[in-house]
Amino acid sequence: MGGVLIDVALETVGRIGPIVVFLLSAAVLAEVSDRVGVFDAVAHWLARHARHRLLVLWLLFSAYAVTCTVFLSLDTTAVLLTPVALAVATQIDVPPRPFALTTLWIANTGSLLLPVSNLTNLLALTKFGELGIDHGAYVRLAFVPGMVCIASTLTLILALHPRMATARYEVDPPPQPHDTRLLQIGMAICGVVGPAFAVGLAPWAVATSAAAVLLIATAIRAPHLLRSLPIPWFMAAGFGVLAVAVAWAQAAGGLAWVGVLAGRGTAIPNLLRIGAVAAAASNLVNNLPAYLAIEPVAADHPFGSWPPSSARTPVRSSPPGDHSPPSCGCSVAARPESVGAWVVWPWPDRHAR
Repeated sequence: MGGVLIDVALETVGRIGPIVVFLLSAAVLAEVSDRVGVFDAVAHWLARHARHRLLVLWLLFSAYAVTCTVFLSLDTTAVLLTPVALAVATQIDVPPRPFALTTLWIANTGSLLLPVSNLTNLLALTKFGELGIDHGAYVRLAFVPGMVCIASTLTLILALHPRMATARYEVDPPPQPHDTRLLQIGMAICGVVGPAFAVGLAPWAVATSAAAVLLIATAIRAPHLLRSLPIPWFMAAGFGVLAVAVAWAQAAGGLAWVGVLAGRGTAIPNLLRIGAVAAAASNLVNNLPAYLAIEPVAADHPFGSWPPSSARTPVRSSPPGDHSPPSCGCSVAARPESVGAWVVWPWPDRHAR
């Protein structure tokens, strides 16, 4: 039994290793980009070019939040873009609530379109490869459900704040001082990273290279910006420990009850049931271990190829209308509680400062 557990642990570490490297590198890239002023500069540019109409500003900011989420991951949007949104809203004297909700909600519902947008996507992508579904196929399959989630989220936020449709603001936000050359380097790096992710280059390699270049440039021009640089070691270690623990539990048969709870079948009620179980597990535990626990249940599906690749997209052998509920529930629905998604773990402490 001990040998089996070691084999399971090594297999799991081999699977999540590149994802952990991506997580750490992307976090450093996003944090340093924030410190050199990339997000602040873009947000203030949007405020100055929205023609003093709050609805236009919010739509532009929403598009910015979606872009950050898709290409730089949901962590960037929820943790780093939120304080920028709040600062801009305060400076132009408009209610900050719709902007804060946009960053937090879009961070999850906007994270379907690329594998790098969400760690759950990267987990599922390892299964996609076994089915012959490459990066391009993932993007094509994820596009429609991803856009539906984004549109639904923005529609709900607008419905909750109808006064935005006619409101105006009169004060232009003051530009924040930044090292111009370093800001240009940071924006260029972020501009290159997005297309690199989009064409399917190895996420861990792209993020690590970009973070290294920006770290070197910042160390040369403004080393004080690198002081007390937060690196999510605890988050990465927690992810690894939980992933191995779930794998061990599955190997020992301790998660058989998940299959009973989630059920089987391809009808809409069956798919909704699996998605609901995934959503509940995500908010009770966390989205990543929840996905790992439910993935084998989906893998036992009669279609065979449907669930393991369940990265919120329909799969080739599934009926055209089917979407993968386990991963959709694990990520899109992991919003309400701070334990639901890794992205919100550092959020309360960061924004309480």
